[in-house]
Amino acid sequence: MPSGLRLDLGRIRAARRLIDPMFLDTPLYRCESLGRALGCTLDIKLETANPVRSFKGRGAEVVAGLLADGGGRALVCASAGNLGQALAWSGRRHGLDVTVVASRAATPVKLDRIRGLGAELELVDGDIEVARERAASIAGRRGIRLVEDSLDVETCEGAATIGLELAGGRPSFDAVLIALGAGAMATGVGYVVKALLPGAEVICVQPRGAPAMTRSWHERRVVTTDATDTIADGVAGRHPIPAVLDDLLAVADDAVLVSEASIVAGMRLLLEHAGLIVEPSAALGIAAILQDPERFADRNIVTVICGSNVDLDAYHRWVRA
Repeated sequence: MPSGLRLDLGRIRAARRLIDPMFLDTPLYRCESLGRALGCTLDIKLETANPVRSFKGRGAEVVAGLLADGGGRALVCASAGNLGQALAWSGRRHGLDVTVVASRAATPVKLDRIRGLGAELELVDGDIEVARERAASIAGRRGIRLVEDSLDVETCEGAATIGLELAGGRPSFDAVLIALGAGAMATGVGYVVKALLPGAEVICVQPRGAPAMTRSWHERRVVTTDATDTIADGVAGRHPIPAVLDDLLAVADDAVLVSEASIVAGMRLLLEHAGLIVEPSAALGIAAILQDPERFADRNIVTVICGSNVDLDAYHRWVRA
């Protein structure tokens, strides 16, 4: 493993002790039916069977636990929905006041659940990048902790505990497919896999309609985009974080882009073969196999099902189309 990375295996192992056990040791199982349909051996790491229905609970627990232990009383974040829910849940558990800034165009069910968990919710016109600017302004004005997904290494090291569970699971795998957005899960899981299972391939997957981080990985420099156009709202950033890109360059073997049609087809297959209703970001790994079946044929693949916070009306329109 290259030196100089922000992540640390010792801290990642310590992070498990800060995370409520209900977020840990999530199911990892072979989905034989879906594997046959895709032409590979497929294992699923299910990160939706928890109170916030996404992997974000792990990083949120680390952030909130450390902040509360240090005497902090409040935090603010920008979120497309899942981080906001996770911090609202963990903040409530640790006695923290939580403010979440989100786009008015965010998935309504995600916004409703943030409110339901007791967080203060502020909506802005524009996308996640506009929400980040507003969150930073609130943090400065109130003098409270600004939590920035992926930039704050605690969010990456919380997500990295997924990698510890993958590395300790059986059977082993040839490649792991990880949804790529701001980079917390991709860098965290990728770091642990490369440290403990160096022969396994780490492949990050992003929608063609939100390609900034993937383009940045290929060009080895930060590449921004003016807009995004994808149903996978959880990975729809436009401005990669330089430090996170550095981590990704060190741990990822490849970064690929997938079409909206492949994402929807992946969601449909997860419903038909695994009985899973997932948000679009969670189907990115399946979409990557669909787009390049020869690459994955007859290999042992694991993919992380990272979230299931989806508007059911939209979901039914997508999978029935």
